[in-house]
Amino acid sequence: MVVGSGVSLTDAQWARIKPLLPDRTPRRGGRWRDHRQVIDAIAFKYRTGTPWMDLPERFGSWKGAHSRLRMWAIDGTWERVFAALLAEADAEDDLDWVVSVDSTIVRAHQHAAGARPKGAPAGEPHDHALGRSRGGLTTKIHLAADGRCRPLAFVITPGQAGDAPAFPRVMALIRVPRPVGRPRTAPDMVLGDKAYSSRAIRSHLRRRGIRAVIPQPADQAAHRKRLGSRGGRPPAFDREAYKQRNTVERAINKIKQWRGLATRYDKTATIYLAGLHLAAIHIWSAR
Repeated sequence: MVVGSGVSLTDAQWARIKPLLPDRTPRRGGRWRDHRQVIDAIAFKYRTGTPWMDLPERFGSWKGAHSRLRMWAIDGTWERVFAALLAEADAEDDLDWVVSVDSTIVRAHQHAAGARPKGAPAGEPHDHALGRSRGGLTTKIHLAADGRCRPLAFVITPGQAGDAPAFPRVMALIRVPRPVGRPRTAPDMVLGDKAYSSRAIRSHLRRRGIRAVIPQPADQAAHRKRLGSRGGRPPAFDREAYKQRNTVERAINKIKQWRGLATRYDKTATIYLAGLHLAAIHIWSAR
C-alpha cells in the first residue's frame, strides 16, 4: 500500500499512533477489541463513505467501531492524539509555521438531519453545525494548515456561516505542546484570502505579533481612498508570500479524498469533527 493513500494504517503509522492511545482495558466489561482493527474500520467507513452496517466482516462488529468513535470523540482522545502528533512533528522541526486559513463547504446527506438535542454530547452545538440554503443542507469546515499542506485546526459551522467570524476560533485551536514551557500558539505568518480582510482580524494578528498576509478587497480600498488622509495607509501585503496560500487548499483536497467527509453523513457535529481529526491523524502519522 502507498503510504497515506489507503485505508489501513501502515506499520510505520501504527508505530507512531499506538503509544498515544488509551489503555486497552476499559473501565467496565472485558478487554477492548484491538485498537488498530477498530481504527482501520472507522477509517474505511470515512474513506469510502460506506454505511456503518455495511462495513466488511474483517473489521468485526460495526457497533463496536461506532461506539469507539463516539467514546473517543466525547472524551477527547482523537484531539489528544492529533495534538501529540503535531508536538512530535514540531519537536523534529517538521512543522512549518507559515500558516494558511480557509474554509470549504460540504453537502450534508439527508441521513445527517434529524438529530435530537436530548442525549447530545456536551459542547454539541444546538444546530449540529448544519445549515440550509439554496444549496441544500450543508456544513462548513474552517481550517488552518501548515506550510506543508497538513491541517492544524478545525472548526465546523453551518454552511451559510461567514469565514471571518470563525477566524478567532480557528486561531485559538492552534496549540502545539512543547517539552518545556507553554504550548506554541502563534504562527510566524498567517495567510488568508479577501474574506479575512477585516480590521478586527488584522488587529488580532498584530496584537499577537503575527504577520498578516491578506489582500484587501477592492471595495475596502476604494472606501479608504474616499476618506483621504482619514483613511490611513493601506495594509501591507506581501504578494510573493501570498503565493503559498495554496497550501490550505491542498490540505482541503487531502481531507476531501475521504468520501465520508466530503459528504457529511453524521448527525452530530461531535462525531463529524472526530472523523476530521481521524483523517488528520492519518495525514500526520504518514509524514
